[in-house]
Amino acid sequence: MNLYKNILVCVTKQKNCERLIEAASKHCLEQGNLHVLHVAKNSWNILDNSSESEALEYLFKISKSYGAEMTMLRNDNISETIAGFAKQQEIDLIVLGESSNEHENKFLKQLRFILKDKPIKIIEIKH
Repeated sequence: MNLYKNILVCVTKQKNCERLIEAASKHCLEQGNLHVLHVAKNSWNILDNSSESEALEYLFKISKSYGAEMTMLRNDNISETIAGFAKQQEIDLIVLGESSNEHENKFLKQLRFILKDKPIKIIEIKH
């Protein structure tokens, strides 16, 4: 298994994203940095939805238990926001949940295109 210095885990507002954080932690060097990122569109009202805010709070606690820092950002262009964060943090590996959803596959293609000049590996973790 390859180990990386700076890993970014992209999470949604679902508790089962814990598996992504756990999987990413196994790829992190002992002196590495594990980052967890949730990007919400500007129109999403997270705080008024108790199950979503509860899930994000849960993921924040899980992140801390793995020594990761969780960041939440707002932007309507999720791919660009993730790519910008990855560049800023000098990310070597991005971990995402695998999806059969056509919209999410389009998102992954966009992300790969934006990051094509950066040596960042992207892996998808199966459900």
